[in-house]
Amino acid sequence: MMSIKTYILYSFVTLGFLATNAQQVLSKEEAVKLALEHNYGIKIATNTVEVADNNQGLLNSGYLPTLTGNAGASIDVQNTEGQLANGETRVADGAETRRYNASINLNYTLFDGLGRLYNYRRLKEQYQLSELEARETIETTMLQMFSIYYTIAQLSENTSALEETLLISKERLTRAGYQFDYGQNTKLEVLNAEVDINNDSIALINIRQQLKNTKRDLNVVLGNAYSENFQVDTALNFLLQLDKENLFQKLKARNVTLLQAQRNINISQYDIRTSKAQFLPTVGLVGAYGWNESNNNSPLAFTLQNTSSGVSAGLNLTWNLFDGGRTLTQVKNSKLFLENQKLQQEQLILDVERNFNNAWDDYQNKLVIFNVQENNIKTSQNNFERTQEKFKLGQVSSIEFRQAQLNLLNAELSRNQAKYDAKLAEITVLQLSGELLNVNF
Repeated sequence: MMSIKTYILYSFVTLGFLATNAQQVLSKEEAVKLALEHNYGIKIATNTVEVADNNQGLLNSGYLPTLTGNAGASIDVQNTEGQLANGETRVADGAETRRYNASINLNYTLFDGLGRLYNYRRLKEQYQLSELEARETIETTMLQMFSIYYTIAQLSENTSALEETLLISKERLTRAGYQFDYGQNTKLEVLNAEVDINNDSIALINIRQQLKNTKRDLNVVLGNAYSENFQVDTALNFLLQLDKENLFQKLKARNVTLLQAQRNINISQYDIRTSKAQFLPTVGLVGAYGWNESNNNSPLAFTLQNTSSGVSAGLNLTWNLFDGGRTLTQVKNSKLFLENQKLQQEQLILDVERNFNNAWDDYQNKLVIFNVQENNIKTSQNNFERTQEKFKLGQVSSIEFRQAQLNLLNAELSRNQAKYDAKLAEITVLQLSGELLNVNF
C-alpha cells in the first residue's frame, strides 16, 4: 500500500525516534554547573578578576621601598712617564689599575601628596568593578545558556508532537489502504494520505536537524563539556510568587549595570584626587651601602691598594612648582569626565527602570498567553478526538480529519512556544533585578 518513498521517509523517522529514546537527560542544574566551569567567556572573566586582585595587593601599592644592587669592575692599562722632585724620571709601561665596586641602594617615598593612598583605593575599586564585570559575563552567559536550553526543550516537545502526528497519519494511510482494497473508497484517499504522511515526515526530519544544531549551540556555551547525544528537562516551574515592588527595590541595589556605573564614578573621584596630589611636594628617604677597591701596580702610584666602604643616608624633597599647566588641565578634565559619568548614571537608571517595567509587563502577558494556549490545547484535543471518531464511522471526510489533526498540532506548537517564551521573560525580569544567580530554576 505504502509507496517506496513514503516507506523510506517513515523508516528514517522511526530510527530517529529510537535513537532519541536512548539519550541521557541533561538537567538545568547540571547545565549551569558545566557552563560555570567550562564556558570560555567565564574563564576569561575569572582570569581578569585575578589580574585585578593582583593589582590591588600591597606589592603593587607603591607603599614598599625599592632596593637595588649595583656592582662593577674595570681594568685600566696605561703607559706613564713622570718626573720626581729630585729630577729623576720614571717610566711605567703597561701599568695596570684594577677597580672594583659594589653597593646597595634604598629608596622610599615618605610622602607624595597622598597620591599613593588614592591610587591604592582606586585599585580596590577597580577590583570590585572587575568582579561586577565578571558577574555580568556570568549573567549574560546564563541568559544565553537558558535561551538555548529552553529552545532545545521546545524543539523536543515539538518533535514529540510531530511524531504523534506522523503515527496518526500512518494509521490513516493504513486504513485508507484497507478501504481501497475492499472497494470502500477510491485511490484518491490513499494518495492524499501518502501526501500527508510525506509532509509530516519531512517536517519531522527538519525539526530533528534543527534540534541537533541547537544542541551543538548549547555545547559551545558549555565549553564542549557534554556529548551532543542528550535530552533536556522539559518540566518548568514558574516563580509565580514574584513580587514586582520587591524586585524593583532589589533592582536599585543589585542591578549589575547600575553597580558598575557607581564603581566607575568612585574610580573617577580617586583619579581627581590623585591628579591633585601632584600639586604637593614629594619627600623621599634614600640610603646606600657601598664598597670600593682599587689595585695599582704603577711605580708612580703612592698606594698600591685602596679599599673603602661606608653607609650613607638622606632625605630629598621634590616639588614641581609649575609644569606648564598640565596637572591643572588634567584635574579640570577629570572633573568634567566625572560629571559626564554622573549624567550617564542618571540616564542609565531611567533605562534600566524602563527595561524592568517592560520586561515585567511582557512576562505577565506571556503568562496569560500561555494559560490561553493551555486551554486551547484542551479544546483542540477534544475537537480532534470527536472528529477522529466520526472519521472512523465515515461521517467526516479525510480533509476534515486532516484539518482537525493540523489544528491540534498547531495548538501544541503554539502552547510550547508560549510556555518557553514566558519562562525566558521571567529570566529576563530576574536578571534585571539582580536575582538571576540567586534562584533555582
